[in-house]
Parts: sequence; structure tokens; C-alpha cells
Amino acid sequence: QVQLVESGGGLVQAGGSLRLSCAASGRTFSSYSMGWFRQAPGKEREFVAYISWSGGSIYYADSVKGRFTISRDNAKNTVYLQMNSLKPEDTAVYYCATRAGAYSGNAFYQAERNYAYWGQGTQVTVSS
Repeated sequence: QVQLVESGGGLVQAGGSLRLSCAASGRTFSSYSMGWFRQAPGKEREFVAYISWSGGSIYYADSVKGRFTISRDNAKNTVYLQMNSLKPEDTAVYYCATRAGAYSGNAFYQAERNYAYWGQGTQVTVSS
């Protein structure tokens, strides 16, 4: 049973930082690409960041580029999202997800349909 558990969310003032973690279990973490998504109140879930299984390919949504950094520690079965210079519009529930297939290519990394397992989400609230 694949499980993803996010942590690290909270309340922060604009300009502040948070680091989200997503701990994975149930399969060989290092074989699977990972993504972070978020859903703000009243909006659809949207792509935030992606890291390939090897860590060699990383992509970001334009809205977070230069402020957020995705990374992974395969020894700890964990993917991270370092969020700096946070803005009120970053307020959302943040979800990590893992791709369906091992050693998958990077095509359509922004599409939710290509992710097989999702965490329960962690709330990030940025006050102005």
C-alpha cells in the first residue's frame, strides 16, 4: 500500500518561508517521480513543482519559479518543497503525489491524471 504523508504546513506572514515534507512508503521511492500540487479555496488544484525519479529533471509553475525549490532525499524516502518569499496568493492546501510508473519520462508532468497516489494535504496560510 503506497502512502504519502505531508507535513510542514502552517501560518506564516508574507515574505516568510516554510518547508514542506512528503514521506513516502509502500514502494521503492527512488524509482518514482514526484510532484507537488496545491488547491486554493474555490479554485481547482494546480501544479506547483516536479522532480524526476533521478532528480535530474525539475520543473516549476511560473507562479513559484525563483521562490520555491523541490528536492528529494531517496535515503529518507522524502520529497521536500522549500517555499521562500511567500505571498498571500500561495495560501492553499498542498499535496504531494507520485507518478504511476517507475522510471517514467517527464511528459505531461503537470497533469494530475499521470499521478497515481496522493497525500492527504497540508494547509499553508500566508497572511498579509
